[in-house]
Amino acid sequence: MIKFLLTRPIAVSMTFLAILLLGCVAIGLLPISLMPDVAIPEISVQISHENRSARQLENTVVKTIRRQLLQVPHLEDIKSVTRDGSSFIHMKMAYGSDINLAYIEVNEKIDKCMSLLPKDMTRPKVIKASATDIPVLKLNLSLQKEQNPQQFMELSQFADAVIRKRIEQLSPVAMVDITGRVFPEISIHPDLEKMKAHQISYTDIENLVHNNNIDFGNLMIRDGHYQYNIHFEKSFQNVNDIKNLYFDVDGKVLKLKDIATVELVEQSRKGLAMMNGKETVSLSIIKQADARIQDMKDELQALISNFHEDYPNIEFEISEDQSKLLDYSIENLKQSLLLGASLAFLVMFFFLKDFRAPWLIGVSIPTSLIISLLFFHLLGLSLNIISLSGLVLGIGMMIDNSIIVIDNISQFRQRGENLLQSCIKGTNEVIRPMLSSVLTTCSVFLPLIFISGIAGALFYDQALAVSIGLFVSLLVSISLLPVYYRLFYKHERQGRLDRWVNQLSKLDYTKLYETGLTKVFRNQKLSWFLFLLLLACAITLVISLPKKRLPELTQHEMILRIDWNDRINIDENRRRTEQLIRQIEQDRVQTSVLIGEQQYLLNRGHELSASESLIYMKVEDSSDINALKKRLKHHLNNYYTECRFYFTSPENLFEQVFADDESPLVARINFRNGNEKEQLIQVKQLQKEFTNAFPGEFNPSQAFQEQVSLEFDPIILMLYKIDINSFYKQLQTAFNHNELDVIRNNQDQVPLVLGDKKSTLYDLINQTKIVNEEGVWYKLNQLVKKQPHESLKSITAGKEGEFVPYALHIDDDQLVSSKNKIKQILSKYKDVDLSFSGSIFANKTLLRQLGLILLISLLLLYFILASQFESFSQPLIVLLEVPIDIGGALLVLWAFGGDLNLMSLIGLIVMSGIIINDSILKIDTINRLRKEKGFGLIKAILVGGQRRLKPILMTSITTILALFPFLFLDGLGAELQKPLAIVVIGGMFIGTLVSLYFVPLCYYYLNRSRK
Repeated sequence: MIKFLLTRPIAVSMTFLAILLLGCVAIGLLPISLMPDVAIPEISVQISHENRSARQLENTVVKTIRRQLLQVPHLEDIKSVTRDGSSFIHMKMAYGSDINLAYIEVNEKIDKCMSLLPKDMTRPKVIKASATDIPVLKLNLSLQKEQNPQQFMELSQFADAVIRKRIEQLSPVAMVDITGRVFPEISIHPDLEKMKAHQISYTDIENLVHNNNIDFGNLMIRDGHYQYNIHFEKSFQNVNDIKNLYFDVDGKVLKLKDIATVELVEQSRKGLAMMNGKETVSLSIIKQADARIQDMKDELQALISNFHEDYPNIEFEISEDQSKLLDYSIENLKQSLLLGASLAFLVMFFFLKDFRAPWLIGVSIPTSLIISLLFFHLLGLSLNIISLSGLVLGIGMMIDNSIIVIDNISQFRQRGENLLQSCIKGTNEVIRPMLSSVLTTCSVFLPLIFISGIAGALFYDQALAVSIGLFVSLLVSISLLPVYYRLFYKHERQGRLDRWVNQLSKLDYTKLYETGLTKVFRNQKLSWFLFLLLLACAITLVISLPKKRLPELTQHEMILRIDWNDRINIDENRRRTEQLIRQIEQDRVQTSVLIGEQQYLLNRGHELSASESLIYMKVEDSSDINALKKRLKHHLNNYYTECRFYFTSPENLFEQVFADDESPLVARINFRNGNEKEQLIQVKQLQKEFTNAFPGEFNPSQAFQEQVSLEFDPIILMLYKIDINSFYKQLQTAFNHNELDVIRNNQDQVPLVLGDKKSTLYDLINQTKIVNEEGVWYKLNQLVKKQPHESLKSITAGKEGEFVPYALHIDDDQLVSSKNKIKQILSKYKDVDLSFSGSIFANKTLLRQLGLILLISLLLLYFILASQFESFSQPLIVLLEVPIDIGGALLVLWAFGGDLNLMSLIGLIVMSGIIINDSILKIDTINRLRKEKGFGLIKAILVGGQRRLKPILMTSITTILALFPFLFLDGLGAELQKPLAIVVIGGMFIGTLVSLYFVPLCYYYLNRSRK
């Protein structure tokens, strides 16, 4: 086959050029995304019912819906968190279940129970999540000049009606999620004294509004041969129409504005968004799954430029741009290509002492990459952070394959073979071991896709990308490289550069290797001790090194989440938050604030109550972060001693997808006693006991709130001749919640509210007057009693029903002792049920799966090598080499103060794949020499080591030099790659020594009985 290709260089070149042309076309068609389009197995249900306490909402709505949702198939866990006026139910489905079918099932269950829910409640929203639903960036709109409420109301309406729609018209944009909008309402505030003077009641005003806002619909009128559609317009078109409604009071005509103030105002605010001290409307831009992210950014940037020209009074500012991670990944790919190829160039100059051979790397690597991207298109993969990381990992192995083929052909030429035979024999000799190397590397990556959950789905893209890159590289190395090698070396004459390279590299490294190998064989006990010491290091460091999801990054950003733990409204929350931000005005570069409930449809991580705030801060210098934290802590601890707050780093894209919101250990305590007051006492007592039992590990998460109950006696209402429905309506009016009607203007719906101007609870109770059927007025404090009481701020429930979560931040080794402590504390309480959850259990499940997958990978590795070597014992050499190399890599990682994280683990896999390839080729060469040449054991080991010495040194030095700059570079891209670089550099250095000396020593011990 190789001879056939070598004799037809033009056909081979044209074939590859045609494939490359198709690859270039495919690159233009490939979607570029932040993440693969993976359906996250989660469904959320948002429930909103205004003017209901958390307890009322839980008992009348949430409990009913939760019971129905428990019947949804493949439900793994369900959790609801209910606050005053709203609730959020989070459902985790078994991974692999049809999320679209589950979405339909959830909607059907909600439809079934709608008849059991209050009639005035809107239908709950059902949301299914996907990795591509994560916003690419946020666009914040604010007014350039000082704004008044009316102007900002107009801005929010304009943002929704114009800006949002124009952005959604861009083909790469899937949707725009919006928060910070202000909605208008028309408020009618009657003058009580004028109402009394004219003997007008609240009911009269309600009837007036209802009678004048009737929609008669259309009438069809025939006129001879023609017919007309007659439409009756409504009376209400604007505020003036309502002001000019007429009363007939004993023959006198009065307008509504004569007895009441009618004005367009803001609806009661539940939350708001701010940017750099200004209130904003925030638009989260979500990309189409199959669109190219750069196309979206270019089109969006052009549209924003037009916005700046068309609307000069509005500021448009971009924040939280997640696409930077993708830019870093693409930049890493380019850097790996350029640096890897350049260093391979220089190293091959030095070792091969030839000017022409390194140029073959410049042919094979781009060819392999373009063909790999063609297969991406054929298999439906997108270019995303996960698949790009797989390509970046595969580039080092692509260079490895090219070096092996070029060096092996060169060795045959040096042994006196002609050019054609050198290309044939040199390529044929390494096909089988290179195929085994590719299969062994894939056997490490591919089993990762069997990890349960979204992690396995994401590893699918990476495993497929690595496998495609390796197989394409193998194909190019054994088909295209020999053809071009023959073309490059048709003329044997050496040029000046070749002679210069020969003079430059006169080091006899084969002699040095022979000397080192002799010393190893003469000091076998010491050698075995050193290698076994590295094996012990691997076991010890795997257990002792700290484990994290991602490496520590230099932070220029910080998030402060505050729960003021007080019954404050949005305005007070805003005042406190602005006061806090003023403390850091000199240090901040950019601040973004979310206060209270947000209007995002896909509100992943933004569930806030009216008394909570989330502050995002970005500084120029990372050293300012600690000073910033200290100043904020000082202010909060001094002025708001009851508030709860904590600092976190902004989650990047990986953390948002892999986020586990639960603490390491959560004790779920269910109180079977139905008495709410007793439960509250027990909850507080348990908080004290947990604080004492787990100092520094338990942060009281249960917040309490003061509530006021207005109790009335129906007998008193009957004696005063006050109708109960009329009484409730008048109370709604007093509290500004009596919605009379809705005015529909185009797509907007503006509620018409009858209310009062009293603002404090004292004024409402002591100054509000209620009129009875006979027109007699009574003060509200004569009819009701005010009863203050305390309750939980939020009610949490799951499959087991309501529970109170007690979260502990403990290490994995404290799990058993912590559980025993909790059981001991609860032994003093009656009617209490206990269950546990937390990220520790999820991590243990993941570790068990990884252990099983590692076993499967090792078995696959053994089977492949056994078939390659046709031996049951020789694969054990490679299997034993892997943990020794890992021990060396982890030793270097520990010396640099690193930890085990996603990047360092990937580095271990990459390093093991490269070193294993070298060892496989070395053992295959030794076997060939013994079988085909009849060499003795010692001579075969020595000669096989010398023949494989250059490829091992070249691949090791190339890989180390390519990653060396990451140890000194700054920035997010370099910091993400630094743990990978440390592990690969340390593993390649130690692993090269292991491949050169440990593999021959093991081979000798396994085969000396047959010497």
